[in-house]
Amino acid sequence: MSEHDSKNSELQRDLPFSYRLIRPENASGECLFVLHGSGVDEATLLPLARRIAPRAVVVAARGRIRQEDGFRWFERITPTSFEQSSIRAETAAFAQFAVEAARHHEVDLTRATFLGYSNGANLVSTLMLLHPGLVRQAALLRAMPVLDDAPATDLAATRVLIIAGAADQTYGPFAPALVTLFSQRRAEVDAHIVASGHEFGAADAAIARQWLAATSTPAA
Repeated sequence: MSEHDSKNSELQRDLPFSYRLIRPENASGECLFVLHGSGVDEATLLPLARRIAPRAVVVAARGRIRQEDGFRWFERITPTSFEQSSIRAETAAFAQFAVEAARHHEVDLTRATFLGYSNGANLVSTLMLLHPGLVRQAALLRAMPVLDDAPATDLAATRVLIIAGAADQTYGPFAPALVTLFSQRRAEVDAHIVASGHEFGAADAAIARQWLAATSTPAA
């Protein structure tokens, strides 16, 4: 992150979720909403976001559920089972946040990509399923289906990148079900498996950067 980025990334608390906003001097008009994994905070994905889209405006939000020294996006029962009422409540709150943040900072949601990792990627997936039309593009790293009863949402206008880790023993086995979930709902799905565990790295950045570069901006 550049010195300019650092000066513009103070934690802001004026909306339902705390967040950091980074607007590069040579901003391209693209926007990344960035959602971190569990037990950490919004700063952890900023280096990855800059590698993927260095000229994008970044809105890095912080989950509202406390977990140890960090945060998560909704309550969990086990590592792969989640509290459904918490998912729906926090997803609805984030949908409102995304709209308000876009309006407040004058970014175009139709050109926004939602980048999520682990628990953050799971929130992005529920955002697409429960609030259709809000997310046009989503990059999901180490994600899994979390809704017990996923609605039959039509996602024909949505592009989804799913990157699973070959050695991710927790979420990896669920990746095919996630691909099927979005494919059945007519999303344009691009699925990859990288030689990694649950952690993300350079391979994820390279795939996401190439996928984003291939985007043809959808009509508003």
